[in-house]
Order: sequence, then C-alpha cells, then structure tokens
Amino acid sequence: MDHLLDRLHTVGVNHLFGVAGDYNLAVLDRVLDHRDVRWIGTASELGAAYAADGYGRVRGFGALLTTFGVGELSAINGVAGSYAERVPLLHIAVGPTQATEHAGSAVHHSTGDGDFDRFARAHRQVVCADAVLRPSNAMAEIDRVLTACLRESRPGYLRLPRDVALGAAPPHQPLALPRGHAADANSLKAFRVAASARLAAAGTVAVLADFLVDRFKARAELAELLAAGSFPHAVLATGKTVVDESAPGFLGLYAGAMSEKRVRTAIDKADLLIRAGVLLTDMTTGKFTHRFDPEVGIDLGPTAATVDGTTFPNVPLAAALTTLTDIVKGRRVVKVRGTASTGHREPATSAKRAHMPLPGHGARRCRPTLRSLRPLTQAYLWDAVGAAIRPGYTVVTDEGTSLYGVVDQRFPSGARFIAQPLWASIGYGLPALLGAQLADSSRRGMLIIGDGAAQLTVQDLGTIGRYRLKPIVVLVNNHGYTIERITHGLRAEYNDVARWRWTRIPTALGVPRPLVLTARSQAALDRALARAATETDRLVLVEAFTGTYDVPATFKRLAVTRPDKARWVA
Repeated sequence: MDHLLDRLHTVGVNHLFGVAGDYNLAVLDRVLDHRDVRWIGTASELGAAYAADGYGRVRGFGALLTTFGVGELSAINGVAGSYAERVPLLHIAVGPTQATEHAGSAVHHSTGDGDFDRFARAHRQVVCADAVLRPSNAMAEIDRVLTACLRESRPGYLRLPRDVALGAAPPHQPLALPRGHAADANSLKAFRVAASARLAAAGTVAVLADFLVDRFKARAELAELLAAGSFPHAVLATGKTVVDESAPGFLGLYAGAMSEKRVRTAIDKADLLIRAGVLLTDMTTGKFTHRFDPEVGIDLGPTAATVDGTTFPNVPLAAALTTLTDIVKGRRVVKVRGTASTGHREPATSAKRAHMPLPGHGARRCRPTLRSLRPLTQAYLWDAVGAAIRPGYTVVTDEGTSLYGVVDQRFPSGARFIAQPLWASIGYGLPALLGAQLADSSRRGMLIIGDGAAQLTVQDLGTIGRYRLKPIVVLVNNHGYTIERITHGLRAEYNDVARWRWTRIPTALGVPRPLVLTARSQAALDRALARAATETDRLVLVEAFTGTYDVPATFKRLAVTRPDKARWVA
C-alpha cells in the first residue's frame, strides 16, 4: 500500500477520500502513517467519489478508497460521472484475503456465491483501466492503470485483497508519466493545409470552447489562439471558465435556444465556427437546439481534428490549437455579424471587478425600502450572486436552477467553475466542494445548490466543518425539484421534498461556529452576500427563498425559441 500511495502522490494526490470498513482498516493504518497522503473520511462512499472528482478537476488527479462490495457499489455512481466528464481519478477497493477468495467463502459484503470479481466487472463499464492485484503483478498493474487514467483523462479501478495491499513492495523505478498523445507529422501537416484554406475562405470566424480543453491541458494554447485572432468566442456550460470571461471577445454562454440572442447569432451564423474540445449534449445545447452544423467547420477533439467532415487522426487538441494560432497570426480579422453593436454590457476587467461594490451597495442602495419589500426572484438572485463572485473563488454548482442560473453570469478573471452538466447527478456539488477546497486551500469555495439536491449529500457539510473549511454555501430553497416540475409534473407530489429547517442543519452536523443567514427579499440577499464575503473565518450558509415555479432566464429563453414551444413557462 505504501508503494501505491507513493505513486498517487507522484501524480498530484495529497488527500485520499473514503469510508472505513473492516476489510480496509489495517490498510487505513498505512494511509494514516504516510508522510504525503492524508486520509479524508467522508460521510458516505458516494460522497467520497464526488469529492475525489472535485479534487481531480482542480489538482489533475483524485483518489478514493472504499471497502469491497457495499462500499465500492455505493461509490460507483460518482465514478461513472467522472468517466462521463473525463476526470482522472483512482478508485481503490480493499477486499477479503486471497485465501478467503480461494476458499469461495460466503463472507459479508459478498453475494455469497464465491464470485469475488463481480464488482470489479461492474466497474469495468465506467473506468478506462482496471486490475485485480496479485503479488506477482501488483507493481506493473498499478503503473499501467495510473498511466491510462492520465492519458485518457478518466477513472481507473484497483481491487486489492487485504493481504496483497499489506504486502511488501520490491524495489521499483520512478513512475514514467505519460507525455500525452503524440502528433503525427504528416497528419498535422495535412490539417494545416485544410485549416488554412478554410480560414482564408471565411468572412467571419467564431470560437466555441468546452471542457475537453481543460481535461487535455490545452487552456494556454486556446488563449493564444483567441489572442492572435481576436475571435469572438463563447463556452458551453460544461466548459465555463476555460477562457477568461473578462476578455473583450468573450460573448458569454452558448446553449442553443437557451442562449442570449446575440450569442446565438454569433455562433450559429459564423461563416467558420472553430469548436475546441466540444461535446454537444442535451443539457448544454438547450435540448439540441443548436443551429450550426456539427459536420461543418473546424472541430478539435482530444486526439483528432476535423475540417468540414474530413478527419485528421493523431492531431492532439493542443497541437491543433497551436497550428491554428500560427495560421491566423497577422491575418485581418472580420468580426462576426451581430456582435459589433448589440448594446450588451461588457464585462468588468478582473482589476475593476475586485473593487466593484458587493450587492447592497452603489445603485441598489438608492431604493432600500422597495428592495426590502420585493420578494426574491430567480432573476435577482443570479445577478446578485454573479456580482458577489471574486477572482479567488472556486464556484461549485449543482444541477437544476442553481446551474442554469449562475452559468449565465460572467465570472471575473481567475474565478474557477465546477459543475456536472453531462452526468447531472443531483447532490454532486456539496462533496465536490469538499474535494475542490482541499485540492487548493488558497481559494475560497462558493457552493450554489438547491434544497432538493442538498438533501442527497448534506451529511458531508459536516465533513467540510470537520476539516475546518470555510466556504460560502448559497442554498436555493424553492421547495423541491423546480426543474423537474417545469419538465413534467408541475404540481405532482413526486417533485416535492421534505421541508427542512436548514438554519439548524450546520450546527446539527457539527460545523464549528457557522454563520447562517436567511434571505426572502432582495435587500436581505444583498446584506447576506455582503456579509458572507467578509466572514472568511467560518462557514457561511445563506438560505435564499425563491418561488416554487420561478426559473432562470435561460429556461425562459428556451421556452420562447425552441421549436416545440415548451409549454411549461409562460
């Protein structure tokens, strides 16, 4: 086990998440004694998987350790989400000894039939590499799985019989870290020729970026392309903050029919759309209401590039972006139609944003009485939260109104965004915040989560308090699953949740000295967010009440512009 922990530390892991179980207790003793990797006990294995995911998004790799059977199956949903959203992490499951396996004993946490590989086979569907470790192969298999995770940016799985985990490791060489996918010189040259011709023929060019830019470490190359070409650009929800949102060329969020008109016009009507690391999904395209042709333009994937349907294999994302930058340098740029004078508000620069007044100050103070009487709405909530985000914040949102409300806000330069729009497992955000905060303690965390989603994983709010983390938690209380209501069952009982007394929850879960604030009006929200920003020495929970059927502007735009004219928003 010491060897495996050393290898994890080599790939950037300083914290190991999980839950104790009798099969892994002696192994956890080794973890506690390790000089570089700290054990973080979570309230559930599912929470450990979500936390490892949030950690991996920030640090580049995450890890969790569970017990065999019940523990690993509890975690598998979180591991599947990491697979879908390309987050590299390692799931370690510690089980019965080899002697118990050979005897076929009907031991606890098994199915009683002597099949101890059943759960390893289940994980095989949601990991890029897996192994059951034996003394003869443990060293090589650990390295194989870890390097596959790094190369593919996806999870891996190791099952360790307890006696194998506790066995001695022979002398070994340092881990050979993968260098990423190598570019094929001939394919890259052919791509350059095709891309040059396509750029030369285009009157207007726009760029759409997504999360694979981050997962395959091409942020710097994308930034260089955008600077060289001065291209108008937008992001999908999964790719928020992969570009500097305070830059003049940033258009905002593209989400098909959920987009603002000017953003949709710029992306859908560009003569040439360059797509960098884009995966088109229902939740990020307004249920596939995008109007550009995915077979037309330049599409840059993790390991291949495509120009108007012709694919150039073995052209990695970073190399393709660098090639495009070389092509566009010195080229005269034509702005995309509809972006020159749309009248939209330009984002503040990061320097200005750092000194902008918090909600409750400036223009809003002129009519405090009105704001104190006006009930809180989704529209006001997201503008206020957006204005409260600072460059050093890591903002984590859960699925639902929380995601689609804040994703439309422009973040200051340096702010980081974490969400799970593709896998879309509610409850993800709270444990993911735990992982993200431990991955980079220099940044302040802000979690935005609905009351329905929070009920799934709220117990790890106690874990956040246990490890003395001090984030801001904005809990949107709209009495249930509002997104589900407007999708189907507006007043159906299955979209209701128990109405908790949220103001008592942090103390009940052991959070030390929590500050709990409640906002039912616009003025109350302004005061709460302003105070939360200054209270940096403890966890702050802001319970914000909005209407049960109130939705963010993105969903209202979808109702108006999507082809089937969704009926659930007037």
